[in-house]
Amino acid sequence: MSYSCTNTGKSQDPSSAKKSGGNNPGSCGGSGETSSSINNSHNNRGSQANANPNSAEAMKVKVGCNTTDVGVPVTTEEELQANTIITPEDVLGLQKITQNYLCGPEDNVYNIDFTRFKIRDMETGTVLFEITKPPSSNKRDVDPNAGRFVRYQFTPAFLKLRQVGATVEFTVGDIPINNFRMIERHYFREQLLKSFDFEFGFCIPSSKNTCEHIYEFPPISEDTMREMILHPYETQSDSFYFVDNKLVMHNKADYSYSGGP
Repeated sequence: MSYSCTNTGKSQDPSSAKKSGGNNPGSCGGSGETSSSINNSHNNRGSQANANPNSAEAMKVKVGCNTTDVGVPVTTEEELQANTIITPEDVLGLQKITQNYLCGPEDNVYNIDFTRFKIRDMETGTVLFEITKPPSSNKRDVDPNAGRFVRYQFTPAFLKLRQVGATVEFTVGDIPINNFRMIERHYFREQLLKSFDFEFGFCIPSSKNTCEHIYEFPPISEDTMREMILHPYETQSDSFYFVDNKLVMHNKADYSYSGGP
């Protein structure tokens, strides 16, 4: 089975949101939603084939934004590591990049496996980054942490982009996935630059899925851009994946905008 969708999310500059005592200055509270079309065609064990594989239905996607106004409480990495279950609200309260992973590979009981990732400039269509996970002939030799961290190298011009598309391809195992959700938070040093929140809904068991997230970036000050260029890899991100509001995957990345290693 193959699945494809296009999601559009927006993020506000956290520094522009009004502050309120004890609340997270960079968590998400927008209830705005945008529709995306999904084309499903499948031939799974025990499932009924769609009579019209080209039929489309609307998926509601949360718009990534700043959530100070909804009163998300501040959390710390140390507090979350002590929790048995980590929820979306927990990670939206984080004020800085995590130093460690908040869940282990064994928590991915749904066997979600990201196999391809591509970033493109939506205005020109130029592919800026693309990586494909090589097939493994022996799963016992696969590092369980492989693919959990990515290092990106971009030119300074990347910081001027207003909209990019990030295409991700992933497979899922034999267990159906309900309420699949990703929260991605980008930081420079301890400053939250942007926070995105996407809801994917349901994923059919034993399926291969391709989805493009369309990110609309908030403006960044010239001073911050200059510092981000001068200090490669101090810009970092956490990507948290949830099923039924429980953290099941945590990936990390860092970024250089100096145009080289």
